[in-house]
Amino acid sequence: MFMFTPKRLLACFFLAISIAAIVHVTDHYMALNIPAWILMVLRWIPIACYFLYAWTKKKLTTWIFVSMLMGVEFGHDLPMVAKELNIVSQIFIHLVKTIIAPLIFATLVTGIAGHANLKQVGRMGWKSLVYFEVVSTIALFIGLAAINISGAGIGVVVPPEMTRGTLPAVQAQDWHSVVLHIFPENIAKSIAEGQVLQIVVFSILFGIAVAMVKEQYRSPMLRFTESLTAVMFKFTNIIMLFAPFAVFSAIAFSVGHMGLNVLVNLFQLLATLYLALLAFALLVLLPVMLFLKIPVKRFIKAVAEPATIAFATTSSESALPRAMENMEEFGVPRKIVSFVMPTGYSFNLDGTTLYLAMASIFVANMAGVHLSFDTQIVMMLTLMLTSKGVAAVPRASLVILLGTAASFGLPTWPIFIILGIDELMDMARTAINVIGNCLATVVVAKWEGEFEHEKAKDYGVR
Repeated sequence: MFMFTPKRLLACFFLAISIAAIVHVTDHYMALNIPAWILMVLRWIPIACYFLYAWTKKKLTTWIFVSMLMGVEFGHDLPMVAKELNIVSQIFIHLVKTIIAPLIFATLVTGIAGHANLKQVGRMGWKSLVYFEVVSTIALFIGLAAINISGAGIGVVVPPEMTRGTLPAVQAQDWHSVVLHIFPENIAKSIAEGQVLQIVVFSILFGIAVAMVKEQYRSPMLRFTESLTAVMFKFTNIIMLFAPFAVFSAIAFSVGHMGLNVLVNLFQLLATLYLALLAFALLVLLPVMLFLKIPVKRFIKAVAEPATIAFATTSSESALPRAMENMEEFGVPRKIVSFVMPTGYSFNLDGTTLYLAMASIFVANMAGVHLSFDTQIVMMLTLMLTSKGVAAVPRASLVILLGTAASFGLPTWPIFIILGIDELMDMARTAINVIGNCLATVVVAKWEGEFEHEKAKDYGVR
Protein backbone atom coordinates (compact mmCIF):
# COMPACT_ATOMS: atom_id res chain seq x y z
CA MET A 1 0.00 0.00 0.00
CA PHE A 2 1.40 3.41 -1.03
CA MET A 3 2.00 5.71 1.93
CA PHE A 4 2.10 9.49 1.56
CA THR A 5 5.34 10.11 3.45
CA PRO A 6 6.94 13.58 3.37
CA LYS A 7 9.91 12.33 1.30
CA ARG A 8 7.67 10.68 -1.29
CA LEU A 9 5.45 13.74 -1.55
CA LEU A 10 8.50 15.98 -2.01
CA ALA A 11 9.78 13.62 -4.72
CA CYS A 12 6.36 13.75 -6.41
CA PHE A 13 6.47 17.55 -6.25
CA PHE A 14 9.86 17.76 -8.02
CA LEU A 15 8.81 15.15 -10.60
CA ALA A 16 5.51 16.92 -11.33
CA ILE A 17 7.09 20.37 -11.58
CA SER A 18 9.78 19.01 -13.92
CA ILE A 19 7.15 17.45 -16.21
CA ALA A 20 5.11 20.68 -16.19
CA ALA A 21 8.18 22.76 -17.05
CA ILE A 22 9.19 20.45 -19.93
CA VAL A 23 5.67 20.46 -21.39
CA HIS A 24 5.37 24.27 -21.14
CA VAL A 25 8.77 24.88 -22.76
CA THR A 26 8.06 22.36 -25.52
CA ASP A 27 4.63 23.88 -26.18
CA HIS A 28 6.09 27.40 -26.34
CA TYR A 29 8.98 26.69 -28.71
CA MET A 30 7.41 23.94 -30.86
CA ALA A 31 3.91 25.48 -31.04
CA LEU A 32 2.12 22.25 -30.07
CA ASN A 33 -1.06 24.22 -29.22
CA ILE A 34 -1.75 22.20 -26.07
CA PRO A 35 -5.11 23.31 -24.58
CA ALA A 36 -4.75 25.90 -21.84
CA TRP A 37 -6.72 23.81 -19.33
CA ILE A 38 -4.24 20.92 -19.65
CA LEU A 39 -1.32 23.27 -19.02
CA MET A 40 -3.14 24.68 -16.00
CA VAL A 41 -3.76 21.18 -14.58
CA LEU A 42 -0.06 20.34 -15.04
CA ARG A 43 0.84 23.44 -13.02
CA TRP A 44 -1.61 22.63 -10.21
CA ILE A 45 -0.47 18.99 -9.77
CA PRO A 46 2.94 19.88 -8.22
CA ILE A 47 1.22 22.49 -6.04
CA ALA A 48 -1.19 19.80 -4.82
CA CYS A 49 1.78 17.54 -4.00
CA TYR A 50 3.43 20.33 -2.04
CA PHE A 51 0.14 21.05 -0.26
CA LEU A 52 0.00 17.42 0.91
CA TYR A 53 3.65 17.70 1.96
CA ALA A 54 2.81 20.77 4.06
CA TRP A 55 -0.14 18.88 5.56
CA THR A 56 2.18 16.09 6.73
CA LYS A 57 4.89 18.46 8.03
CA LYS A 58 2.42 20.71 9.89
CA LYS A 59 4.91 23.61 10.13
CA LEU A 60 3.98 27.23 9.57
CA THR A 61 7.02 27.94 7.37
CA THR A 62 6.06 25.09 5.03
CA TRP A 63 2.48 26.34 4.86
CA ILE A 64 3.75 29.82 3.97
CA PHE A 65 5.82 28.44 1.09
CA VAL A 66 2.91 26.45 -0.33
CA SER A 67 0.70 29.52 0.05
CA MET A 68 3.17 31.53 -2.02
CA LEU A 69 3.12 28.92 -4.82
CA MET A 70 -0.67 28.73 -4.76
CA GLY A 71 -0.90 32.51 -4.76
CA VAL A 72 1.30 32.86 -7.87
CA GLU A 73 -0.74 30.26 -9.78
CA PHE A 74 -4.11 31.58 -8.60
CA GLY A 75 -3.16 35.15 -9.51
CA HIS A 76 -2.06 33.98 -12.97
CA ASP A 77 -5.14 31.83 -13.66
CA LEU A 78 -7.81 34.06 -12.08
CA PRO A 79 -6.45 37.62 -12.09
CA MET A 80 -9.84 39.32 -11.76
CA VAL A 81 -10.62 37.39 -8.55
CA ALA A 82 -7.07 37.76 -7.26
CA LYS A 83 -7.27 41.57 -7.52
CA GLU A 84 -9.97 41.51 -4.84
CA LEU A 85 -7.95 39.42 -2.36
CA ASN A 86 -5.70 42.19 -1.10
CA ILE A 87 -8.12 42.82 1.76
CA VAL A 88 -7.19 39.46 3.32
CA SER A 89 -3.49 40.33 3.59
CA GLN A 90 -4.40 43.83 4.80
CA ILE A 91 -6.48 42.31 7.61
CA PHE A 92 -3.45 40.26 8.67
CA ILE A 93 -1.13 43.30 8.65
CA HIS A 94 -3.70 45.32 10.62
CA LEU A 95 -3.90 42.56 13.24
CA VAL A 96 -0.11 42.35 13.47
CA LYS A 97 0.14 46.11 13.95
CA THR A 98 -2.05 45.79 17.05
CA ILE A 99 0.65 43.56 18.57
CA ILE A 100 3.70 45.73 17.95
CA ALA A 101 3.21 48.65 20.36
CA PRO A 102 2.19 46.65 23.46
CA LEU A 103 4.84 44.00 22.74
CA ILE A 104 7.68 46.52 22.36
CA PHE A 105 6.50 48.46 25.41
CA ALA A 106 6.15 45.39 27.63
CA THR A 107 9.42 43.70 26.63
CA LEU A 108 11.51 46.88 26.82
CA VAL A 109 10.15 47.97 30.21
CA THR A 110 10.60 44.45 31.60
CA GLY A 111 14.13 44.22 30.22
CA ILE A 112 15.23 47.62 31.57
CA ALA A 113 13.39 47.85 34.89
CA GLY A 114 13.60 44.12 35.63
CA HIS A 115 17.39 44.26 35.82
CA ALA A 116 17.77 47.91 36.80
CA ASN A 117 21.04 47.96 34.84
CA LEU A 118 20.84 51.33 33.16
CA LYS A 119 24.50 51.25 32.13
CA GLN A 120 23.78 48.17 30.00
CA VAL A 121 21.02 50.05 28.17
CA GLY A 122 23.58 52.70 27.20
CA ARG A 123 26.10 50.03 26.16
CA MET A 124 23.55 48.21 24.03
CA GLY A 125 22.63 51.53 22.44
CA TRP A 126 26.10 52.49 21.20
CA LYS A 127 27.05 48.91 20.29
CA SER A 128 23.86 48.55 18.23
CA LEU A 129 24.44 51.84 16.42
CA VAL A 130 28.08 50.98 15.62
CA TYR A 131 27.07 47.60 14.17
CA PHE A 132 24.13 49.13 12.25
CA GLU A 133 26.34 51.82 10.71
CA VAL A 134 29.11 49.44 9.61
CA VAL A 135 26.81 46.81 8.09
CA SER A 136 24.42 49.21 6.35
CA THR A 137 27.37 51.17 4.89
CA ILE A 138 28.77 47.93 3.43
CA ALA A 139 25.29 47.27 1.99
CA LEU A 140 25.36 50.68 0.27
CA PHE A 141 28.66 49.96 -1.46
CA ILE A 142 27.61 46.45 -2.49
CA GLY A 143 24.56 48.02 -4.15
CA LEU A 144 26.80 50.60 -5.84
CA ALA A 145 29.15 47.91 -7.14
CA ALA A 146 26.28 45.70 -8.36
CA ILE A 147 24.55 48.42 -10.40
CA ASN A 148 27.86 49.52 -11.97
CA ILE A 149 28.73 45.95 -12.95
CA SER A 150 25.30 45.17 -14.44
CA GLY A 151 24.78 48.59 -16.03
CA ALA A 152 21.01 48.23 -15.57
CA GLY A 153 19.14 51.12 -17.23
CA ILE A 154 21.89 52.07 -19.67
CA GLY A 155 20.66 52.28 -23.26
CA VAL A 156 17.04 51.46 -22.43
CA VAL A 157 14.63 53.10 -24.87
CA VAL A 158 11.72 54.46 -22.85
CA PRO A 159 8.37 55.22 -24.53
CA PRO A 160 7.49 58.94 -24.11
CA GLU A 161 4.26 58.15 -22.26
CA MET A 162 6.27 56.43 -19.49
CA THR A 163 8.06 59.69 -18.71
CA ARG A 164 4.85 61.57 -18.06
CA GLY A 165 3.61 59.63 -15.02
CA THR A 166 2.86 61.28 -11.72
CA LEU A 167 4.57 60.24 -8.53
CA PRO A 168 2.67 59.86 -5.26
CA ALA A 169 2.75 63.04 -3.22
CA VAL A 170 5.47 62.96 -0.58
CA GLN A 171 6.75 65.62 1.76
CA ALA A 172 10.45 66.42 1.57
CA GLN A 173 12.35 65.66 4.76
CA ASP A 174 15.16 67.86 6.06
CA TRP A 175 17.37 66.85 8.99
CA HIS A 176 15.12 68.71 11.46
CA SER A 177 12.18 66.52 10.43
CA VAL A 178 14.28 63.36 10.67
CA VAL A 179 15.37 64.17 14.23
CA LEU A 180 11.85 65.16 15.31
CA HIS A 181 10.51 61.85 13.98
CA ILE A 182 12.59 60.04 16.60
CA PHE A 183 10.84 61.64 19.59
CA PRO A 184 7.13 61.18 20.40
CA GLU A 185 4.91 64.17 21.04
CA ASN A 186 1.94 61.99 21.95
CA ILE A 187 2.39 58.27 22.64
CA ALA A 188 -1.20 57.50 21.61
CA LYS A 189 -0.55 59.22 18.27
CA SER A 190 2.73 57.31 17.85
CA ILE A 191 0.92 54.00 18.42
CA ALA A 192 -1.90 54.93 16.05
CA GLU A 193 0.56 55.89 13.29
CA GLY A 194 2.82 52.88 13.86
CA GLN A 195 5.87 55.02 14.66
CA VAL A 196 8.07 52.18 15.94
CA LEU A 197 11.10 54.30 16.85
CA GLN A 198 8.95 56.74 18.84
CA ILE A 199 7.41 53.83 20.75
CA VAL A 200 10.92 52.52 21.47
CA VAL A 201 12.08 55.92 22.81
CA PHE A 202 8.99 56.24 25.03
CA SER A 203 9.37 52.66 26.31
CA ILE A 204 13.08 53.14 27.13
CA LEU A 205 12.37 56.32 29.10
CA PHE A 206 9.42 54.68 30.83
CA GLY A 207 11.54 51.62 31.71
CA ILE A 208 14.30 53.86 33.14
CA ALA A 209 11.70 55.71 35.21
CA VAL A 210 10.29 52.42 36.56
CA ALA A 211 13.82 51.25 37.44
CA MET A 212 14.41 54.43 39.45
CA VAL A 213 11.29 54.33 41.65
CA LYS A 214 10.96 52.47 44.96
CA GLU A 215 10.35 48.72 45.02
CA GLN A 216 6.75 49.13 46.18
CA TYR A 217 5.96 50.99 42.95
CA ARG A 218 8.29 49.05 40.64
CA SER A 219 7.01 45.54 41.46
CA PRO A 220 3.36 46.02 40.37
CA MET A 221 4.46 47.62 37.09
CA LEU A 222 6.94 44.79 36.41
CA ARG A 223 4.28 42.15 37.11
CA PHE A 224 1.98 43.94 34.67
CA THR A 225 4.57 44.20 31.88
CA GLU A 226 5.70 40.58 32.36
CA SER A 227 2.07 39.42 32.12
CA LEU A 228 1.48 41.66 29.11
CA THR A 229 4.56 40.20 27.37
CA ALA A 230 3.34 36.62 27.91
CA VAL A 231 -0.13 37.49 26.65
CA MET A 232 1.17 39.30 23.55
CA PHE A 233 3.36 36.33 22.57
CA LYS A 234 0.29 34.07 22.80
CA PHE A 235 -1.67 36.67 20.84
CA THR A 236 1.08 36.51 18.19
CA ASN A 237 0.75 32.73 17.94
CA ILE A 238 -2.99 33.09 17.29
CA ILE A 239 -2.52 35.74 14.59
CA MET A 240 0.24 33.72 12.88
CA LEU A 241 -2.25 30.92 12.20
CA PHE A 242 -3.78 33.35 9.70
CA ALA A 243 -0.40 34.01 8.00
CA PRO A 244 -0.70 31.39 5.18
CA PHE A 245 -4.03 32.89 4.06
CA ALA A 246 -2.52 36.38 4.13
CA VAL A 247 0.53 35.24 2.15
CA PHE A 248 -1.65 33.51 -0.46
CA SER A 249 -3.77 36.63 -0.86
CA ALA A 250 -0.80 39.03 -1.03
CA ILE A 251 1.00 37.02 -3.73
CA ALA A 252 -2.19 36.35 -5.72
CA PHE A 253 -3.05 40.06 -5.63
CA SER A 254 0.46 41.06 -6.80
CA VAL A 255 0.45 38.60 -9.72
CA GLY A 256 -3.17 39.35 -10.64
CA HIS A 257 -2.56 43.09 -10.50
CA MET A 258 0.77 43.23 -12.36
CA GLY A 259 0.83 39.97 -14.29
CA LEU A 260 3.85 37.71 -14.78
CA ASN A 261 5.04 39.91 -17.66
CA VAL A 262 6.35 42.39 -15.12
CA LEU A 263 9.15 39.89 -14.45
CA VAL A 264 10.32 40.36 -18.03
CA ASN A 265 10.10 44.17 -18.02
CA LEU A 266 13.02 45.71 -16.17
CA PHE A 267 14.34 42.17 -15.53
CA GLN A 268 17.93 43.43 -15.44
CA LEU A 269 17.20 45.72 -12.48
CA LEU A 270 15.29 42.99 -10.64
CA ALA A 271 18.02 40.42 -11.24
CA THR A 272 20.71 42.88 -10.16
CA LEU A 273 18.90 43.62 -6.89
CA TYR A 274 18.28 39.97 -6.04
CA LEU A 275 21.87 38.98 -6.86
CA ALA A 276 23.22 41.95 -4.87
CA LEU A 277 21.10 41.01 -1.84
CA LEU A 278 22.31 37.42 -2.15
CA ALA A 279 25.90 38.66 -2.33
CA PHE A 280 25.30 40.79 0.78
CA ALA A 281 23.97 37.77 2.66
CA LEU A 282 26.91 35.57 1.60
CA LEU A 283 29.69 38.16 1.87
CA VAL A 284 28.57 40.05 4.98
CA LEU A 285 25.94 38.26 7.06
CA LEU A 286 27.40 34.74 6.67
CA PRO A 287 31.00 35.77 7.60
CA VAL A 288 29.62 37.57 10.69
CA MET A 289 27.90 34.34 11.74
CA LEU A 290 31.01 32.24 11.08
CA PHE A 291 33.30 34.71 12.89
CA LEU A 292 31.07 34.76 15.97
CA LYS A 293 30.53 30.97 15.78
CA ILE A 294 26.78 31.28 15.46
CA PRO A 295 25.15 27.97 14.39
CA VAL A 296 24.29 28.88 10.78
CA LYS A 297 21.74 26.13 10.11
CA ARG A 298 19.90 26.82 13.37
CA PHE A 299 19.92 30.56 12.68
CA ILE A 300 18.48 30.01 9.19
CA LYS A 301 15.75 27.86 10.73
CA ALA A 302 15.00 30.60 13.27
CA VAL A 303 14.71 33.39 10.67
CA ALA A 304 13.04 31.36 7.90
CA GLU A 305 9.49 31.97 9.08
CA PRO A 306 9.66 35.73 9.79
CA ALA A 307 11.70 36.28 6.60
CA THR A 308 9.16 34.46 4.40
CA ILE A 309 6.30 36.38 6.02
CA ALA A 310 8.14 39.65 5.33
CA PHE A 311 8.90 38.55 1.75
CA ALA A 312 5.31 37.67 0.93
CA THR A 313 3.60 40.60 2.66
CA THR A 314 6.36 43.19 1.85
CA SER A 315 5.97 44.37 5.44
CA SER A 316 8.72 44.25 8.06
CA GLU A 317 6.12 44.93 10.75
CA SER A 318 4.25 41.74 9.94
CA ALA A 319 7.38 39.73 10.80
CA LEU A 320 8.46 41.65 13.91
CA PRO A 321 6.50 39.77 16.63
CA ARG A 322 7.49 36.32 15.39
CA ALA A 323 11.09 37.42 14.76
CA MET A 324 11.37 38.67 18.36
CA GLU A 325 9.92 35.43 19.70
CA ASN A 326 12.19 33.22 17.57
CA MET A 327 15.33 35.14 18.50
CA GLU A 328 14.50 34.75 22.18
CA GLU A 329 14.08 31.01 21.67
CA PHE A 330 17.37 31.02 19.74
CA GLY A 331 19.22 32.20 22.83
CA VAL A 332 19.12 36.01 22.78
CA PRO A 333 17.91 37.48 26.09
CA ARG A 334 14.54 39.23 25.90
CA LYS A 335 15.97 42.56 27.09
CA ILE A 336 18.40 42.59 24.12
CA VAL A 337 15.84 41.40 21.54
CA SER A 338 13.30 43.99 22.65
CA PHE A 339 15.87 46.80 22.44
CA VAL A 340 17.94 45.95 19.35
CA MET A 341 15.30 44.68 16.94
CA PRO A 342 12.82 47.61 17.06
CA THR A 343 15.75 50.06 16.94
CA GLY A 344 17.14 48.20 13.95
CA TYR A 345 13.86 48.73 12.11
CA SER A 346 14.84 52.39 11.92
CA PHE A 347 18.64 52.26 11.70
CA ASN A 348 19.54 48.88 10.22
CA LEU A 349 17.54 48.43 7.02
CA ASP A 350 20.27 46.64 5.08
CA GLY A 351 18.07 45.60 2.16
CA THR A 352 16.59 49.07 1.81
CA THR A 353 19.95 50.87 1.89
CA LEU A 354 21.36 48.50 -0.74
CA TYR A 355 18.27 49.12 -2.90
CA LEU A 356 18.62 52.90 -2.54
CA ALA A 357 22.22 52.79 -3.77
CA MET A 358 21.16 50.78 -6.82
CA ALA A 359 18.03 52.80 -7.54
CA SER A 360 19.91 56.13 -7.41
CA ILE A 361 22.43 55.03 -10.05
CA PHE A 362 19.66 53.34 -12.07
CA VAL A 363 17.82 56.68 -12.26
CA ALA A 364 20.96 58.28 -13.69
CA ASN A 365 21.48 55.40 -16.15
CA MET A 366 17.87 55.60 -17.39
CA ALA A 367 18.16 59.36 -17.86
CA GLY A 368 21.45 58.98 -19.74
CA VAL A 369 23.34 61.00 -17.11
CA HIS A 370 26.92 59.87 -16.54
CA LEU A 371 27.99 60.08 -12.91
CA SER A 372 31.73 60.07 -12.23
CA PHE A 373 33.13 57.78 -9.56
CA ASP A 374 33.70 60.77 -7.27
CA THR A 375 30.08 61.86 -7.66
CA GLN A 376 28.87 58.34 -6.91
CA ILE A 377 30.93 58.25 -3.72
CA VAL A 378 29.46 61.60 -2.64
CA MET A 379 26.01 60.19 -3.40
CA MET A 380 26.72 57.16 -1.19
CA LEU A 381 27.92 59.40 1.64
CA THR A 382 24.69 61.38 1.30
CA LEU A 383 22.63 58.18 1.44
CA MET A 384 24.57 57.06 4.54
CA LEU A 385 23.09 60.06 6.34
CA THR A 386 19.64 60.35 4.77
CA SER A 387 18.81 56.64 5.03
CA LYS A 388 19.18 56.54 8.82
CA GLY A 389 16.30 57.07 11.20
CA VAL A 390 13.54 57.69 8.67
CA ALA A 391 11.89 54.26 8.63
CA ALA A 392 8.91 55.75 10.43
CA VAL A 393 8.42 58.28 7.64
CA PRO A 394 5.65 57.15 5.25
CA ARG A 395 7.11 56.01 1.89
CA ALA A 396 10.59 56.52 3.37
CA SER A 397 12.55 54.98 0.48
CA LEU A 398 10.62 57.10 -2.03
CA VAL A 399 11.31 60.25 0.02
CA ILE A 400 15.05 59.47 0.10
CA LEU A 401 15.16 58.56 -3.60
CA LEU A 402 13.38 61.76 -4.63
CA GLY A 403 15.64 63.82 -2.37
CA THR A 404 18.78 62.20 -3.78
CA ALA A 405 17.63 62.77 -7.37
CA ALA A 406 16.93 66.45 -6.62
CA SER A 407 20.28 66.92 -4.85
CA PHE A 408 22.26 65.61 -7.83
CA GLY A 409 20.18 67.19 -10.59
CA LEU A 410 18.60 63.96 -11.82
CA PRO A 411 15.11 63.73 -13.37
CA THR A 412 12.35 62.02 -11.39
CA TRP A 413 10.52 60.24 -14.23
CA PRO A 414 12.71 57.07 -13.95
CA ILE A 415 11.49 56.72 -10.36
CA PHE A 416 7.95 56.40 -11.71
CA ILE A 417 9.10 53.46 -13.85
CA ILE A 418 10.80 51.84 -10.84
CA LEU A 419 7.53 52.08 -8.89
CA GLY A 420 5.98 49.71 -11.44
CA ILE A 421 8.06 46.84 -10.06
CA ASP A 422 8.69 48.28 -6.61
CA GLU A 423 6.58 45.62 -4.92
CA LEU A 424 8.69 42.81 -6.39
CA MET A 425 11.86 44.54 -5.21
CA ASP A 426 10.29 45.31 -1.85
CA MET A 427 9.78 41.59 -1.20
CA ALA A 428 13.50 40.80 -1.30
CA ARG A 429 14.77 43.90 0.47
CA THR A 430 12.20 43.51 3.28
CA ALA A 431 13.24 39.90 3.86
CA ILE A 432 16.92 40.97 4.09
CA ASN A 433 15.93 43.77 6.50
CA VAL A 434 14.36 41.18 8.82
CA ILE A 435 17.28 38.73 8.56
CA GLY A 436 19.78 41.54 9.18
CA ASN A 437 17.95 42.73 12.29
CA CYS A 438 17.65 39.19 13.65
CA LEU A 439 21.42 38.77 13.25
CA ALA A 440 22.01 42.15 14.91
CA THR A 441 20.32 40.91 18.11
CA VAL A 442 22.67 37.91 18.18
CA VAL A 443 25.73 40.10 17.54
CA VAL A 444 24.87 42.47 20.41
CA ALA A 445 24.08 39.52 22.71
CA LYS A 446 27.49 38.00 21.90
CA TRP A 447 29.13 41.40 22.41
CA GLU A 448 27.45 41.64 25.83
CA GLY A 449 28.48 38.07 26.69
CA GLU A 450 24.85 37.01 27.23
CA PHE A 451 24.17 34.80 24.22
CA GLU A 452 22.95 31.35 25.27
CA HIS A 453 24.84 28.95 22.98
CA GLU A 454 23.07 25.82 24.23
CA LYS A 455 19.67 27.26 23.26
CA ALA A 456 20.99 28.08 19.80
CA LYS A 457 22.42 24.59 19.28
CA ASP A 458 19.15 22.99 20.35
CA TYR A 459 16.87 25.36 18.39
CA GLY A 460 14.32 23.47 16.33
CA VAL A 461 15.34 20.09 17.76
CA ARG A 462 12.17 18.50 19.04
